[in-house]
Amino acid sequence: MATIDLNSDLGESFGPWQMGNDAALLKIVSSANIACGFHAGDPAGILKTLHAARACGVIVGAHVGYRDLVGFGRRNMDPTSAELIADTIYQIGALQALAAAAGTSVRYVKPHGALYNTIAHDARQASDVINAIQQLDKRLAVVALSGSQFVEQARSAGLKVICEAFADRAYNRDGSLVSRRQPGAVIHDSREVCARMLRLVQEGRVTAIDGTDIAIEAQSICVHGDSPDAVAIARSLREAFSTQAIEIRSFASEGEDDA
Repeated sequence: MATIDLNSDLGESFGPWQMGNDAALLKIVSSANIACGFHAGDPAGILKTLHAARACGVIVGAHVGYRDLVGFGRRNMDPTSAELIADTIYQIGALQALAAAAGTSVRYVKPHGALYNTIAHDARQASDVINAIQQLDKRLAVVALSGSQFVEQARSAGLKVICEAFADRAYNRDGSLVSRRQPGAVIHDSREVCARMLRLVQEGRVTAIDGTDIAIEAQSICVHGDSPDAVAIARSLREAFSTQAIEIRSFASEGEDDA
């Protein structure tokens, strides 16, 4: 049976401002990228999501980003290496403490938003993120944009890399994500999403926004938790995978020591 990890960005609510439906998504996904307070999330909300993830048997990862609450971590920034390394360690460490209190643990790291896209091509910032993970815990896996420079950079440094595809995002012909500023960057039709992701799992290919057929390596598929269609898309994906005998399973399990 073919398997694929299904992940979502959760724990992003802030005080009275609710973002996404963590409770519903945790019943569908196999891995949860939990905000660490820099781009979104507050300690009480993050802890609540961690408790819910443990109850649902969902693997937890640190969703680290730039210090940018106002911009939701989606604005390009150029921190110094000292700042980015320390900020990354700080965020993972905070989530590790909250996860321990919730009876679970952080198994991987997934950079968020602008940081995720920047390290796909910026070797210096990529090295800073890698350095931070290695200083803290070399066993942590890192989730990266499939086909990006960061994948090989992290692998060469000895980290376990999980290549990721996006269920609800359009691709350029070079494998990069279409900018959210461009029309068609986010896909809202669940039928289109399911057809694309079934083909990805079965054939390793997707159609880029210009019609080009491109290869995508992926061990995990992301559904953005802040999208209003997130729950419907995730549920449709799970049903579509089930009909094709594709099992949704995290790339890490609680019993593994190398994740």
